[in-house]
Amino acid sequence: MGTVRFGTLGSLTVACCLMMSSAPSGLTPEILHSVNAIPVEIAGRFRDPRGFQQSDVGQYFVFDRRGHTVYGVDEKTTGSWRIAEIGAEPGRILRPSAFSVAGDGTFVVADAPGGRERVQVFNLAGFRIAGFRLPARDRPRVTFGDIVVNGVGSLQYTGTSVLISQPETGSLVVEYSTSGRPIRTFGALRATGHEDDPELHQALNSGIPLVDPSGGFYFVFQAGIPAFRKYNDDGELVLERLVQGREIDPVLARLPTEWRRENDEIPLIEPTIRTAAVDRHGQLWLAFMVPYTYVFDRDGDKTRTVQFRAAGIVSPTSLFFGPRGRLLVTPGLYEFDVGAAAGERP
Repeated sequence: MGTVRFGTLGSLTVACCLMMSSAPSGLTPEILHSVNAIPVEIAGRFRDPRGFQQSDVGQYFVFDRRGHTVYGVDEKTTGSWRIAEIGAEPGRILRPSAFSVAGDGTFVVADAPGGRERVQVFNLAGFRIAGFRLPARDRPRVTFGDIVVNGVGSLQYTGTSVLISQPETGSLVVEYSTSGRPIRTFGALRATGHEDDPELHQALNSGIPLVDPSGGFYFVFQAGIPAFRKYNDDGELVLERLVQGREIDPVLARLPTEWRRENDEIPLIEPTIRTAAVDRHGQLWLAFMVPYTYVFDRDGDKTRTVQFRAAGIVSPTSLFFGPRGRLLVTPGLYEFDVGAAAGERP
Protein backbone atom coordinates (compact mmCIF):
# COMPACT_ATOMS: atom_id res chain seq x y z
CA MET A 1 0.00 0.00 0.00
CA GLY A 2 1.28 3.47 -0.84
CA THR A 3 2.08 6.10 1.73
CA VAL A 4 -0.49 8.71 2.62
CA ARG A 5 1.03 12.06 3.57
CA PHE A 6 -0.80 15.15 4.76
CA GLY A 7 0.27 18.56 3.52
CA THR A 8 -1.03 22.09 3.30
CA LEU A 9 -2.16 24.05 0.25
CA GLY A 10 -2.74 27.64 1.33
CA SER A 11 -5.26 27.42 4.15
CA LEU A 12 -6.59 24.09 2.83
CA THR A 13 -5.33 20.83 4.28
CA VAL A 14 -5.01 18.02 1.76
CA ALA A 15 -4.26 14.32 1.86
CA CYS A 16 -1.54 13.61 -0.66
CA CYS A 17 -0.81 10.14 -1.99
CA LEU A 18 2.84 9.71 -2.89
CA MET A 19 3.72 7.08 -5.48
CA MET A 20 7.43 6.65 -5.96
CA SER A 21 8.72 4.43 -8.73
CA SER A 22 11.84 3.69 -10.70
CA ALA A 23 12.17 2.39 -14.22
CA PRO A 24 12.70 -1.37 -14.39
CA SER A 25 16.04 -2.53 -15.70
CA GLY A 26 16.76 -4.84 -18.60
CA LEU A 27 13.87 -3.68 -20.78
CA THR A 28 14.36 -2.32 -24.27
CA PRO A 29 11.28 -0.38 -25.36
CA GLU A 30 11.11 1.01 -28.88
CA ILE A 31 12.88 4.37 -29.07
CA LEU A 32 11.40 7.10 -31.25
CA HIS A 33 13.75 9.98 -32.14
CA SER A 34 12.55 13.51 -32.78
CA VAL A 35 12.60 14.65 -36.40
CA ASN A 36 11.84 18.32 -35.80
CA ALA A 37 11.42 20.86 -33.01
CA ILE A 38 10.49 24.50 -32.56
CA PRO A 39 13.81 26.41 -32.78
CA VAL A 40 15.27 27.45 -29.46
CA GLU A 41 15.15 31.14 -30.35
CA ILE A 42 11.34 30.82 -30.55
CA ALA A 43 10.80 28.20 -27.85
CA GLY A 44 12.85 30.28 -25.40
CA ARG A 45 10.12 32.90 -25.10
CA PHE A 46 7.59 30.41 -23.71
CA ARG A 47 7.52 30.10 -19.91
CA ASP A 48 5.69 26.78 -19.52
CA PRO A 49 4.47 25.19 -22.78
CA ARG A 50 1.85 22.57 -21.85
CA GLY A 51 0.15 22.21 -25.22
CA PHE A 52 1.65 21.91 -28.71
CA GLN A 53 -0.90 21.40 -31.46
CA GLN A 54 -1.37 22.10 -35.17
CA SER A 55 -4.28 23.00 -37.44
CA ASP A 56 -4.98 21.35 -40.79
CA VAL A 57 -3.47 24.35 -42.61
CA GLY A 58 -0.15 23.81 -40.82
CA GLN A 59 -0.09 26.58 -38.24
CA TYR A 60 1.24 25.51 -34.84
CA PHE A 61 -0.25 26.55 -31.52
CA VAL A 62 1.64 26.65 -28.22
CA PHE A 63 -0.31 26.81 -24.97
CA ASP A 64 1.92 28.57 -22.42
CA ARG A 65 0.08 27.79 -19.21
CA ARG A 66 2.25 29.74 -16.82
CA GLY A 67 2.37 32.69 -19.23
CA HIS A 68 -1.46 32.67 -19.53
CA THR A 69 -0.98 32.91 -23.29
CA VAL A 70 -1.58 31.00 -26.52
CA TYR A 71 0.98 31.57 -29.27
CA GLY A 72 0.91 30.91 -32.98
CA VAL A 73 3.95 29.58 -34.86
CA ASP A 74 4.08 29.48 -38.65
CA GLU A 75 4.41 26.12 -40.41
CA LYS A 76 8.07 26.75 -41.29
CA THR A 77 8.77 27.66 -37.64
CA THR A 78 10.37 30.99 -38.53
CA GLY A 79 8.37 33.17 -36.15
CA SER A 80 5.77 33.30 -33.40
CA TRP A 81 3.09 35.70 -32.23
CA ARG A 82 0.59 36.04 -29.40
CA ILE A 83 -2.95 34.89 -30.17
CA ALA A 84 -4.71 34.90 -26.78
CA GLU A 85 -3.22 36.90 -23.92
CA ILE A 86 -3.48 37.20 -20.16
CA GLY A 87 -6.51 38.84 -18.58
CA ALA A 88 -9.72 38.12 -16.69
CA GLU A 89 -12.10 39.77 -19.14
CA PRO A 90 -13.81 37.83 -21.95
CA GLY A 91 -11.43 37.21 -24.83
CA ARG A 92 -8.41 36.88 -22.54
CA ILE A 93 -7.27 34.00 -20.31
CA LEU A 94 -6.29 33.74 -16.65
CA ARG A 95 -5.25 30.67 -14.66
CA PRO A 96 -5.72 28.36 -17.67
CA SER A 97 -5.85 24.61 -17.20
CA ALA A 98 -6.69 22.99 -20.56
CA PHE A 99 -6.42 23.70 -24.27
CA SER A 100 -7.56 22.04 -27.50
CA VAL A 101 -7.33 22.94 -31.22
CA ALA A 102 -9.73 21.87 -33.98
CA GLY A 103 -8.66 21.17 -37.53
CA ASP A 104 -9.94 24.53 -38.80
CA GLY A 105 -7.67 26.42 -36.41
CA THR A 106 -10.33 27.46 -33.90
CA PHE A 107 -9.39 26.52 -30.36
CA VAL A 108 -10.70 26.45 -26.80
CA VAL A 109 -9.08 27.34 -23.50
CA ALA A 110 -10.42 26.47 -20.05
CA ASP A 111 -9.43 28.98 -17.38
CA ALA A 112 -10.62 30.19 -13.98
CA PRO A 113 -10.59 33.95 -13.38
CA GLY A 114 -11.66 34.65 -9.83
CA GLY A 115 -11.77 30.89 -9.22
CA ARG A 116 -14.82 30.49 -11.49
CA GLU A 117 -14.26 28.02 -14.32
CA ARG A 118 -14.78 29.25 -17.86
CA VAL A 119 -14.44 27.79 -21.36
CA GLN A 120 -13.78 30.15 -24.28
CA VAL A 121 -13.66 29.49 -28.03
CA PHE A 122 -11.29 31.56 -30.19
CA ASN A 123 -10.81 31.84 -33.93
CA LEU A 124 -7.49 31.54 -35.73
CA ALA A 125 -6.73 35.22 -35.12
CA GLY A 126 -7.48 35.00 -31.40
CA PHE A 127 -10.89 36.66 -31.34
CA ARG A 128 -13.37 35.17 -28.88
CA ILE A 129 -16.28 33.68 -30.83
CA ALA A 130 -18.10 31.81 -28.05
CA GLY A 131 -17.78 30.77 -24.45
CA PHE A 132 -19.51 29.84 -21.24
CA ARG A 133 -19.10 29.55 -17.50
CA LEU A 134 -19.32 26.26 -15.65
CA PRO A 135 -21.34 25.87 -12.45
CA ALA A 136 -19.50 26.99 -9.32
CA ARG A 137 -17.78 24.26 -7.30
CA ASP A 138 -17.61 23.92 -3.54
CA ARG A 139 -13.89 23.26 -3.50
CA PRO A 140 -10.97 25.40 -4.75
CA ARG A 141 -9.09 24.15 -7.77
CA VAL A 142 -6.11 21.97 -6.86
CA THR A 143 -3.09 21.14 -9.01
CA PHE A 144 -0.45 18.44 -8.58
CA GLY A 145 2.65 19.53 -10.50
CA ASP A 146 1.46 20.29 -14.04
CA ILE A 147 -1.90 18.50 -13.77
CA VAL A 148 -5.20 19.90 -12.53
CA VAL A 149 -6.70 17.22 -10.28
CA ASN A 150 -10.11 18.81 -9.90
CA GLY A 151 -11.96 21.21 -12.14
CA VAL A 152 -11.45 21.27 -15.90
CA GLY A 153 -8.11 19.53 -16.19
CA SER A 154 -8.83 17.95 -19.56
CA LEU A 155 -11.12 18.72 -22.47
CA GLN A 156 -11.43 17.94 -26.18
CA TYR A 157 -12.74 20.36 -28.77
CA THR A 158 -14.40 18.86 -31.84
CA GLY A 159 -14.87 22.12 -33.73
CA THR A 160 -18.56 22.24 -32.86
CA SER A 161 -18.69 21.01 -29.26
CA VAL A 162 -16.53 20.55 -26.17
CA LEU A 163 -16.07 17.27 -24.28
CA ILE A 164 -15.22 17.66 -20.58
CA SER A 165 -14.50 15.09 -17.89
CA GLN A 166 -17.07 15.80 -15.14
CA PRO A 167 -17.60 12.70 -12.96
CA GLU A 168 -19.42 14.84 -10.37
CA THR A 169 -22.40 14.82 -12.77
CA GLY A 170 -22.70 11.04 -12.45
CA SER A 171 -21.24 10.46 -15.94
CA LEU A 172 -17.66 10.37 -17.17
CA VAL A 173 -18.14 12.90 -19.99
CA VAL A 174 -20.37 15.90 -20.59
CA GLU A 175 -20.58 17.25 -24.14
CA TYR A 176 -21.36 20.98 -24.35
CA SER A 177 -22.25 23.21 -27.26
CA THR A 178 -19.90 26.17 -27.70
CA SER A 179 -22.55 28.33 -26.00
CA GLY A 180 -22.50 26.09 -22.92
CA ARG A 181 -25.66 24.08 -23.50
CA PRO A 182 -25.24 20.47 -22.29
CA ILE A 183 -25.85 18.26 -25.34
CA ARG A 184 -25.47 14.87 -23.69
CA THR A 185 -23.62 12.87 -21.09
CA PHE A 186 -22.15 9.42 -21.51
CA GLY A 187 -20.04 6.88 -19.66
CA ALA A 188 -21.07 5.24 -16.40
CA LEU A 189 -18.67 5.79 -13.50
CA ARG A 190 -16.47 2.80 -12.75
CA ALA A 191 -16.59 1.01 -9.42
CA THR A 192 -13.78 2.18 -7.13
CA GLY A 193 -14.63 0.68 -3.74
CA HIS A 194 -14.87 4.26 -2.42
CA GLU A 195 -18.45 5.04 -3.37
CA ASP A 196 -19.13 6.13 0.22
CA ASP A 197 -16.57 8.94 -0.24
CA PRO A 198 -17.92 11.04 -3.15
CA GLU A 199 -14.83 13.21 -3.60
CA LEU A 200 -12.48 10.24 -3.73
CA HIS A 201 -14.85 8.25 -5.95
CA GLN A 202 -15.07 11.16 -8.40
CA ALA A 203 -11.31 11.70 -8.37
CA LEU A 204 -10.73 8.07 -9.32
CA ASN A 205 -13.21 8.55 -12.18
CA SER A 206 -11.55 11.67 -13.59
CA GLY A 207 -9.87 11.32 -16.91
CA ILE A 208 -9.19 12.36 -20.48
CA PRO A 209 -11.94 12.34 -23.13
CA LEU A 210 -10.63 11.86 -26.67
CA VAL A 211 -12.19 11.89 -30.13
CA ASP A 212 -11.28 8.89 -32.29
CA PRO A 213 -10.75 10.08 -35.91
CA SER A 214 -11.91 6.64 -37.09
CA GLY A 215 -15.20 7.09 -35.18
CA GLY A 216 -16.37 7.27 -31.60
CA PHE A 217 -14.52 8.29 -28.46
CA TYR A 218 -12.02 7.08 -25.89
CA PHE A 219 -12.04 7.84 -22.19
CA VAL A 220 -8.79 7.35 -20.26
CA PHE A 221 -8.95 7.05 -16.47
CA GLN A 222 -6.12 9.24 -15.27
CA ALA A 223 -5.87 8.22 -11.60
CA GLY A 224 -5.95 4.93 -9.72
CA ILE A 225 -5.76 1.66 -11.63
CA PRO A 226 -5.00 2.69 -15.24
CA ALA A 227 -7.77 1.79 -17.66
CA PHE A 228 -9.56 3.10 -20.71
CA ARG A 229 -12.89 2.70 -22.44
CA LYS A 230 -13.99 3.09 -26.03
CA TYR A 231 -17.44 4.41 -26.97
CA ASN A 232 -19.19 4.58 -30.31
CA ASP A 233 -20.58 7.78 -31.85
CA ASP A 234 -23.77 7.39 -29.83
CA GLY A 235 -21.85 7.19 -26.54
CA GLU A 236 -22.44 3.45 -26.11
CA LEU A 237 -19.68 1.36 -24.57
CA VAL A 238 -17.68 -0.71 -27.08
CA LEU A 239 -14.83 -2.01 -24.91
CA GLU A 240 -13.03 -1.51 -21.63
CA ARG A 241 -9.43 -2.46 -20.88
CA LEU A 242 -7.28 -2.47 -17.77
CA VAL A 243 -3.72 -1.42 -18.52
CA GLN A 244 -0.85 -3.59 -17.35
CA GLY A 245 2.82 -3.90 -18.18
CA ARG A 246 6.23 -4.54 -16.67
CA GLU A 247 7.18 -0.90 -17.08
CA ILE A 248 4.39 0.32 -14.81
CA ASP A 249 4.37 -2.56 -12.31
CA PRO A 250 6.33 -0.52 -9.69
CA VAL A 251 3.74 2.26 -9.91
CA LEU A 252 0.79 -0.11 -9.55
CA ALA A 253 2.43 -1.86 -6.62
CA ARG A 254 2.51 1.44 -4.72
CA LEU A 255 -1.05 2.55 -5.38
CA PRO A 256 -2.70 3.30 -2.04
CA THR A 257 -5.86 1.48 -1.06
CA GLU A 258 -7.09 4.00 1.52
CA TRP A 259 -6.90 7.70 2.21
CA ARG A 260 -6.98 8.61 5.91
CA ARG A 261 -8.24 12.18 6.29
CA GLU A 262 -10.39 14.44 8.39
CA ASN A 263 -13.59 16.16 7.35
CA ASP A 264 -11.87 19.34 6.16
CA GLU A 265 -9.41 17.51 3.93
CA ILE A 266 -9.68 16.50 0.32
CA PRO A 267 -7.89 13.58 -1.35
CA LEU A 268 -5.04 14.78 -3.55
CA ILE A 269 -4.32 11.85 -5.83
CA GLU A 270 -1.27 11.63 -8.05
CA PRO A 271 -2.25 10.54 -11.57
CA THR A 272 -0.85 7.35 -13.06
CA ILE A 273 -1.39 8.52 -16.66
CA ARG A 274 -0.06 11.97 -17.52
CA THR A 275 -1.52 12.43 -21.01
CA ALA A 276 -3.01 10.57 -23.99
CA ALA A 277 -3.85 11.00 -27.69
CA VAL A 278 -5.42 9.09 -30.56
CA ASP A 279 -3.65 8.83 -33.91
CA ARG A 280 -5.28 9.01 -37.34
CA HIS A 281 -5.72 5.19 -37.38
CA GLY A 282 -7.67 5.14 -34.14
CA GLN A 283 -4.77 3.86 -32.04
CA LEU A 284 -4.60 5.09 -28.46
CA TRP A 285 -1.32 6.39 -27.03
CA LEU A 286 -1.03 6.50 -23.23
CA ALA A 287 1.90 8.33 -21.57
CA PHE A 288 2.47 7.42 -17.92
CA MET A 289 3.98 9.40 -15.07
CA VAL A 290 7.03 7.19 -15.58
CA PRO A 291 8.72 7.75 -19.00
CA TYR A 292 6.93 5.04 -20.97
CA THR A 293 4.12 5.24 -23.51
CA TYR A 294 1.88 2.32 -24.48
CA VAL A 295 0.10 2.10 -27.83
CA PHE A 296 -3.19 0.22 -28.22
CA ASP A 297 -4.88 -0.73 -31.48
CA ARG A 298 -8.56 -0.20 -32.29
CA ASP A 299 -9.42 -3.51 -30.64
CA GLY A 300 -7.87 -2.40 -27.36
CA ASP A 301 -4.79 -4.63 -27.63
CA LYS A 302 -1.38 -3.26 -26.67
CA THR A 303 0.94 -3.28 -29.69
CA ARG A 304 3.94 -1.16 -28.69
CA THR A 305 5.92 0.18 -25.76
CA VAL A 306 7.61 3.45 -26.67
CA GLN A 307 10.07 5.95 -25.28
CA PHE A 308 10.72 9.33 -26.88
CA ARG A 309 14.24 10.64 -27.28
CA ALA A 310 15.36 14.15 -28.20
CA ALA A 311 18.18 15.72 -26.16
CA GLY A 312 17.43 12.85 -23.76
CA ILE A 313 14.47 10.69 -22.80
CA VAL A 314 11.32 12.81 -22.92
CA SER A 315 8.46 12.25 -20.47
CA PRO A 316 5.48 13.71 -22.37
CA THR A 317 3.24 16.25 -20.68
CA SER A 318 1.06 16.51 -23.80
CA LEU A 319 0.60 14.54 -27.02
CA PHE A 320 -1.09 15.64 -30.24
CA PHE A 321 -1.19 14.15 -33.74
CA GLY A 322 -0.82 16.78 -36.45
CA PRO A 323 -2.36 16.71 -39.93
CA ARG A 324 0.64 14.86 -41.41
CA GLY A 325 0.46 12.15 -38.76
CA ARG A 326 3.44 13.41 -36.81
CA LEU A 327 3.24 13.33 -33.03
CA LEU A 328 3.74 16.69 -31.32
CA VAL A 329 5.11 16.45 -27.78
CA THR A 330 5.79 18.73 -24.85
CA PRO A 331 8.05 19.48 -23.09
CA GLY A 332 10.58 20.55 -25.69
CA LEU A 333 8.08 21.20 -28.52
CA TYR A 334 9.29 18.16 -30.47
CA GLU A 335 7.85 16.31 -33.47
CA PHE A 336 8.13 12.55 -33.92
CA ASP A 337 7.50 10.59 -37.09
CA VAL A 338 5.55 7.51 -35.95
CA GLY A 339 3.74 6.58 -39.18
CA ALA A 340 6.29 4.15 -40.53
CA ALA A 341 6.02 1.98 -37.42
CA ALA A 342 2.51 2.73 -36.26
CA GLY A 343 1.03 -0.60 -37.20
CA GLU A 344 -0.92 0.82 -40.12
CA ARG A 345 -3.74 -1.29 -41.43
CA PRO A 346 -4.80 -1.45 -45.04
